[in-house]
Amino acid sequence: MTETHDDTDRPAIAHPSRKTIYAALIGNLLIAISKFIAAALTNSSAMVSEGVHSLIDTSNELLLLHGLNRSAKPPDENHPLGHGRELYFWSFVVALLVFALGAGVSFYEGVVHILAPIPIENAGANFVVLALSAIFEGYSWQLAFKNFRSSKGKSNYLEALRRSKDPSTFTVLLEDSAALAGIAIAFVSIALSRHFEMPTLDGAGSICIGILLALTAGFLARECKGLLIGERAAPAVEAAILRMAREDPAIQQVNGVITVHMAPDQVVAALSAQFHDAANADDIEDCVERLETRLAAERQEVTTLFVKPQTSRRWSGRPAPPAS
Repeated sequence: MTETHDDTDRPAIAHPSRKTIYAALIGNLLIAISKFIAAALTNSSAMVSEGVHSLIDTSNELLLLHGLNRSAKPPDENHPLGHGRELYFWSFVVALLVFALGAGVSFYEGVVHILAPIPIENAGANFVVLALSAIFEGYSWQLAFKNFRSSKGKSNYLEALRRSKDPSTFTVLLEDSAALAGIAIAFVSIALSRHFEMPTLDGAGSICIGILLALTAGFLARECKGLLIGERAAPAVEAAILRMAREDPAIQQVNGVITVHMAPDQVVAALSAQFHDAANADDIEDCVERLETRLAAERQEVTTLFVKPQTSRRWSGRPAPPAS
């Protein structure tokens, strides 16, 4: 059977977008300041929660930038495969901050204002700040969505989020999505609180924002944990490695390949192959060099390749038959 290979499903190499993160950083900082000012003027619990939300998002962008800078460090004696997973670690810290601080403070504010409701004053200031926040967050979301869409390939958006190896992209996108939803919740809760003269509805809005942040943090933590532990490369990448190996004249049979992402654009691969009986050490070394050259040209995301000469029986883990 002839194996076909279609490069149309080849995913683009992930390049974390600093422009997206910087845009979110500046926008969230300005929004946080304006929300806290509005909260102080109006006694709104939902605005306090939204201010904390934006402040945490600002710190998250700083952590993502720190992770990007750390992950770009070259390999050294203690980290021979590089520092790529620094980005995954700091993305996981971001998820923890969203849950512990964002959701926690929002729940606390909501409960306090339900137990001891305070009427909202100058509600118009809240609405103005929320409208401006929606504009800034919308622009940041648009940049993050455009960057994510350009790298998702043929997958639907939910599947692309789960399969993405670049937390700097989907973290900003999810943060901005949660921010826009939080603005809508705050707007509705404040409007209902004023219309029905029930300050407790403002506290309920804060609790709803906390639930939203907890769900967002849970999804982020789940995805970042998988990347931090080590996820395999996309099937198209593994298929390309196997195809190149099968086409090499020194290899008699390809047993399989194991891959793991060290960073969005750094994949380590371990190839198991059975060489022809006539192949000597020089032939195997030449084969490895040919494979590395082809990968560098066609699959730049595969930065390290290990080749293990072994039979298919050893690869599958079955015991060798007894000697006759």
